[in-house]
Amino acid sequence: MSPAVAAAPAAPPAAHPVADAYARLAEVFPDLRVTLAAGPALDVFLADEAARITRDHGRSARPDVVASFALHRYAWPACLLITVPWFLHRRVPHLSAGDVRFHRELGRMAVRAGSFGCLPDDPAATLPGARVVPDEEALRAELRAAVAAHLGPVLDGFRTRMRRGPRALWGMASDEIVEGLWYVGHLLGEERRAVSELARLLPGATAPYAAGAGFRELTGPDGAALSTRDRASCCMYYTLRPEDTCVTCPRTCDAERISRLTATS
Repeated sequence: MSPAVAAAPAAPPAAHPVADAYARLAEVFPDLRVTLAAGPALDVFLADEAARITRDHGRSARPDVVASFALHRYAWPACLLITVPWFLHRRVPHLSAGDVRFHRELGRMAVRAGSFGCLPDDPAATLPGARVVPDEEALRAELRAAVAAHLGPVLDGFRTRMRRGPRALWGMASDEIVEGLWYVGHLLGEERRAVSELARLLPGATAPYAAGAGFRELTGPDGAALSTRDRASCCMYYTLRPEDTCVTCPRTCDAERISRLTATS
């Protein structure tokens, strides 16, 4: 259940160290528009989501399901704002919730990018706002912290609208990080590297995240290895279409996963 979201760079902010990553994201995923910008209320956002669900599925959803869908619609692309520059250029932008504007009707995100984490040998390490960390593991920690700092206030805002505690919400955050970059890695032709990088990024027991990347392999009918993962949280899609679960949902058995993965491969 990937939201329709894309990265079109804007001048003059394109000189920012993460602008190239957003431009590359736009090339492979034109449904999400991200612009670098200089310096709707939640009820409206949820009402819009409820209307969209009714329009698309011909039935209304429970309030907590609406909130789950709405959170996913924002968090999935928001995580890409941080993970894609890391994946492509080893740069981690520091984006507070106030640094991002989500223009849902336009399918765009506007970003006020400031400081960023990077490695010592990065040419951008001498630029203003660079936070240099010693090695790859430190940069992974920087990324986990950057996403947590961004999503923490967002999760707090949604918590009262959803029937989930903090652990379940941070499980959702784990899923948004992993499934977003996994998908974009596939579009970039680097799915295998994305899976490997994400496994190191979220190996498990990395607070506040409630789960690891959760990747594993299944064997197809022809003996081919098929990548899958187990979600840490439920997207609640089954409440609208019980017969149609996500392929990474714990409700989906391995035989069904193999059937669906080989049908689309």
